Amino acid sequence: MMPPLLSSTAPATVEQLGEAIADIAAGIHAATYQMLALLREFDQRRGWNNGFLSCAHWLSWRAGLDMGAAREKVRVSRALPNLPLLSGALKGGEISYAKVRALTRIATPETEERLLAIARHGTASQVERLVRAWRWCDRRDDDRKHLSRSVRCIVDDDGMVILRCRLTPEQGAVVQHAIEAASDRLYQESRHAAAPGRLEEEVTFEQRQADALTLMAEAALHADLDGGPAGDRYQVMLHVETAATPVSAAPPVLELGDGPISVSAETSRRLSCDASVVAVREGADRAVLDVGRKTRTISAPIRRALTARDTRCLFPGCTARRCDAHHLDHWADGGPTALDNLILVCRRHHRLLHEGGFSIERTEELGLAFRRPDGRVVTASPPLEWSGRHAAPAGVSGRSLHVWDGTPFNVGYVIDVLHPRANPLSPAAGAACPAL
Repeated sequence: MMPPLLSSTAPATVEQLGEAIADIAAGIHAATYQMLALLREFDQRRGWNNGFLSCAHWLSWRAGLDMGAAREKVRVSRALPNLPLLSGALKGGEISYAKVRALTRIATPETEERLLAIARHGTASQVERLVRAWRWCDRRDDDRKHLSRSVRCIVDDDGMVILRCRLTPEQGAVVQHAIEAASDRLYQESRHAAAPGRLEEEVTFEQRQADALTLMAEAALHADLDGGPAGDRYQVMLHVETAATPVSAAPPVLELGDGPISVSAETSRRLSCDASVVAVREGADRAVLDVGRKTRTISAPIRRALTARDTRCLFPGCTARRCDAHHLDHWADGGPTALDNLILVCRRHHRLLHEGGFSIERTEELGLAFRRPDGRVVTASPPLEWSGRHAAPAGVSGRSLHVWDGTPFNVGYVIDVLHPRANPLSPAAGAACPAL
């Protein structure tokens, strides 16, 4: 199908050829805005959550983009709703996506009007220089925060240990999230405990936070501050009864680090795909008769060969490199632990294959075919073909474009005028930004 901005007849003059190129360029800018608007809605409705790790992974797979470019498009699509002036300029084909992509890194509703004026009258490279200088000024304040981070450990007179922390915002967010997760785990473990008999035994919020911090430290020391290979994160205890026992009487029990828990059959199969296994023989009264040696489901040589062959998760569109080994024919069903029966998949897609309804099969045409729960195949490289349904809006042409008028660009002066912390006379400014 012929795109609407292209004419079926060749331009008669060089000037007409140039105008045709400018028309198409403006149309591309406007069409890019339409794509970003659709992408934002697609992201908000989580249309990518059908096997893909993120919206960027889906976009990289579906549109054939580099992961870095896909992440940038998703980032820009999320930023544009808060920047109506930049959105309008891109929608009208007035400025390029390259300028918008750069400005969305620094623009706020308070500064976008002045930044848009720079974008309309400067080149893309000048806008990039402005953004680099602007972020340099922002980092000066971030650097001061980073240098003031600290942790102090003080032993009080009664032997209690006092921790005083000053963390950067991103460090604080990580620590807070970890404490919340540990606190929630402690709460879940104590939900069914007997009620305290005395008031002193009741756990306050601050006390639970302290217990959660201790749990975090214990977990880190237990893991030696590193999760290690995938096969060392789980140890599967197979309980084998010597006496004939009805199937209904044998609950699905999995031995993890914190004791036995009941899990589904598919969860057991996923964990035992790539784990160390210990066989425990039990009598009819569940008395342990013998504990076998720990064996690895997948040996180290096979894992090295598997990693060298697959290098990453084989699910279409996934780029994860920290992966589990998955048996195409599970070893519990008699499948061999051999290289031609193994593939690498990340933790997320491993869970989908066992517990999310996804499946994988060998085919002559596709090799390995991943299927969604409804049976549709997730193709490795879906074809791209323009349907013509989303064309540039009417009125967008080369005359919509704003271009550089040749005025010398002094980025230092621009920063001094526009950046709220760049004026060296301001008490909150700190050092002045460089005149690049």
